Amino acid sequence: MSTEPETPETTGETGSEGVPESAGGAVSVSVSGDEEATPEGNSVAPGDADGTPEGDDAPKLSEAEAELAAQRLERERIERRKAEKKGPVASGAKLSGTAADLLAAVRAVESGEKPVRPAFTEPAAPAPRRPAPEPVSPPRPAPVPAAPVAPPAETVDAVRRVLTEGGAPPALAAQATSVLGEGADAVLHEDPWQLLRITGVRPDQADGFARALLGAECHPDDERRGRALTVWLLEQAALAGHTALELPALTAALAQRGVPDAEAAVQAALAEGDALGFQDALEEPGAPTRPAAAPAADDDSEGEEERPVRVLAGLERYTLAEESLADTLGRLINAPSEETSAAWEKAVSSGASELVRAVAGNGLVLHTGGEAARAEPAALLDAARAAGLRAFAVCHAPDGARRFAALLAEDTSCVGTVAGVLSGTEGPGRDQEGALDLDLLIVLDAPQLDVESAAMLAESLPDGARLLLSGDPALLWSAGPGRVFADLLAARACPQLASRVPDPGPLGELVSGIGVGELGQVEAPGKEIVIVPVRDAGEAVHRTVQLVADSVPRAFGVRPDQAVVITPGHGGAAGTRALNAALKERLNPGPGRFGGFDPGDLVVHSPAPGRTVPGRVVRADAEGLHLECAGGPVVVAKELVESRVRHGWAVTAHQAVGARWPAAVVVLPGDAAQALSRPWVYTAFGRAERHLSVVHGVEQALPQAVAEVPAKPRTTRLRALLTAQVPVTG
Repeated sequence: MSTEPETPETTGETGSEGVPESAGGAVSVSVSGDEEATPEGNSVAPGDADGTPEGDDAPKLSEAEAELAAQRLERERIERRKAEKKGPVASGAKLSGTAADLLAAVRAVESGEKPVRPAFTEPAAPAPRRPAPEPVSPPRPAPVPAAPVAPPAETVDAVRRVLTEGGAPPALAAQATSVLGEGADAVLHEDPWQLLRITGVRPDQADGFARALLGAECHPDDERRGRALTVWLLEQAALAGHTALELPALTAALAQRGVPDAEAAVQAALAEGDALGFQDALEEPGAPTRPAAAPAADDDSEGEEERPVRVLAGLERYTLAEESLADTLGRLINAPSEETSAAWEKAVSSGASELVRAVAGNGLVLHTGGEAARAEPAALLDAARAAGLRAFAVCHAPDGARRFAALLAEDTSCVGTVAGVLSGTEGPGRDQEGALDLDLLIVLDAPQLDVESAAMLAESLPDGARLLLSGDPALLWSAGPGRVFADLLAARACPQLASRVPDPGPLGELVSGIGVGELGQVEAPGKEIVIVPVRDAGEAVHRTVQLVADSVPRAFGVRPDQAVVITPGHGGAAGTRALNAALKERLNPGPGRFGGFDPGDLVVHSPAPGRTVPGRVVRADAEGLHLECAGGPVVVAKELVESRVRHGWAVTAHQAVGARWPAAVVVLPGDAAQALSRPWVYTAFGRAERHLSVVHGVEQALPQAVAEVPAKPRTTRLRALLTAQVPVTG
């Protein structure tokens, strides 16, 4: 079997430019500013960065914006609580040179002292060690978010004039006003590089804008430019899944962007609070997993070597979310409540499984396994509810929730989605303190949890509740920043149960082999797996349309709307755009009067970054584009259609994760070889329930990717933060 690799130009899931690996090889960051930079591939060029037309009116509040507002409120609450957090312990004795200077600057910022440029040549004294804060009960989220207020028309007009003066597209005015706030025109005049805070704007475009406004006063070594590029690089790193960057990687990327003094740029960003600096202990060969406590700053004992640290920088929102998640999970692990012990004893006494017993005795439990293993969390949910416990399960996508509900014995109303619970549209409701009204929360598809969603879910749990995270660790990680499930598995801080239930049939055998790095021959007597070799992208598109429209329906009785086409990216001659255009012409031809869409078109709706929901176009009118999605009817305002709705016959693997179809056609064009990895192939091939066709044009690149290309590394802090709080379980 062979398939086509996934190239940065065609993936649409991450970019691939800019931040090199650090000296230790632990950091690899994609920071592309091109059209396909975001995980869902919906970022736009600067000329239409917010997807809205020119004009005075800002976009109207939609359901998606209300959901984002609710999540923003959650983040603000987490930030208020984390404002009390004390600084890190003193460490870093093994650092020298620039790294030691940067660490001194980080410590100065953490202690409240604004560092000055000499901090890079004259090492600052380490901050005194501070005691760890006492555990406190997490504050509860407010269930109803405040509606965002549209910026005044006169403010938008003022920003539009500044953008026009600097040669930037006036259509960016509404988004710039929303991002930069009141007085955005003055902000841009004072610091033109703040234009980089607008989605889709690239550094070269911000430099051109600055030259137009500042004239001869515009220089590459301008401190404002260095600070803005530091923040932009951290934002691009977040798009690639990182929650922070090691300082050597960050300074190297700044140097690549033409910043003459990268260390000073990072120092300025830390001093102004644009980014946060911190250090984490590194594990040494042969050392225990749990990092040893560092000595206090005034401890002059000799002969005791401190453990080396890595110095990092990150954006506040992801830093606070990761620290909040570690704190909350640490409390779950260390102090499970006895409040519901009688009910849990009843659940265990009913002859329950090992999973039920583990959850009954622990605040946090991890469960791993494939599709067939979902029956085990389903049995846990049934046992808990039969014992009178308040239990609820959430999945990544509506289709996953539907499939999981089908496994339950009786009540299927206790299953929803992560997004639905966080937005308040699904779930068990909340108690008087704002916590979820339950004793057990089961999270399926745990690898797709990004750090912010995970933090908001964990913070919503009441005291004494149990949390089960269940999923297949071989799948692609979350589209958003973090690798929560993988970090928790690596930390070994709580019980872990691996399912022994294999996925059945030839498809299960094929996918299981891929998970361990083997792409072997599989007997498929019922043509469950078919390989279709192709020579070029044009033939790949032709054969894909033929399979979806004719061959698969005729041989397996699967209608075209019950099949999915998965390809590595949005661009290219065989990306989702080209395939969707060909499939629409064959399956639902029409003039595309509303933004290229017609009634009956299959689409994917992206209400928020990292989320895609499949649906079908019902109609279009002055109100917007009406869709029928798995969660119910959705109306997308006309100014948001271009940025949030794509045709959905063909999708990327990230868009398909969390759902399954009776048939899947995986298209691997020849230009995708460099983008293939074991998690991508595992995820794409695993979306098929009955039949898999592989349109194959990459020859040996497919087995090579399965055997040799693991997931791209992500720089995160959760494992280090958690292992500092709880002992290793072994």
